[in-house]
Amino acid sequence: MGNEGVIAVEKALALLDCFRPGDDSLTLTALSQASGYHKTTVYRLMNSLERMNYVVRHENGSYGLGPRLLYLGKLYEQSFHLASVVQPELHQLAQASSESASWYVIEGDQRLCLFRAEASEGLRHSRLPGTLFPLDQSAISQVLRYWGKDEALFDTPPVLPLYTSGARDPHTAAFAVPVFGVNDRLIAALALTGPASRLTETRKETGLSQLMAESASRLSLKLGASKAWCDTLFGLPSQ
Repeated sequence: MGNEGVIAVEKALALLDCFRPGDDSLTLTALSQASGYHKTTVYRLMNSLERMNYVVRHENGSYGLGPRLLYLGKLYEQSFHLASVVQPELHQLAQASSESASWYVIEGDQRLCLFRAEASEGLRHSRLPGTLFPLDQSAISQVLRYWGKDEALFDTPPVLPLYTSGARDPHTAAFAVPVFGVNDRLIAALALTGPASRLTETRKETGLSQLMAESASRLSLKLGASKAWCDTLFGLPSQ
């Protein structure tokens, strides 16, 4: 089967995406400007969404998000397991790169390896999930410190992925990129690690940069980051 979709449904959902944190309500004009749709189209679609309780219309004619969205959000929250989203991406990244892929989060003043997928062959740099390390000068820590703790590590936004070799262990190198979630806030650092003799900075030019950018973008979108933010940060073409 194809993936054509239904235009009216996509337009209705796009109207819901016009709401941002702090938007208690939006007028018909604001929705039309934000979506690029004609006011008549917006009015018809919002009427349908209102009948299904996805939006509510206030006395002044403006629209707010409806209770049905909260219900669906709670269902998603109950069914959501982070590992089921992250682990498949790590396995795919490890297999494609032949290096170890990891998911690091900030834990106090340290970084915690929360998930891990090992390379399937060759010399490996193994770390068990649950291992803690200091927030040092490694590429992984730089991602967490720069985007997660707002430390002024760079004068201008750095080119991704970040790379370091021998920052914590003289025999280990790492590439790292940030992963974002709701409100485009940092959630984790996605990393590839391996022997410094093999995982050199020139690997960026062999497709590894694109591989990591695509993986980080997919994860960010699944975890609630905006597509515009992901496309801009990871240098991926908008569709």
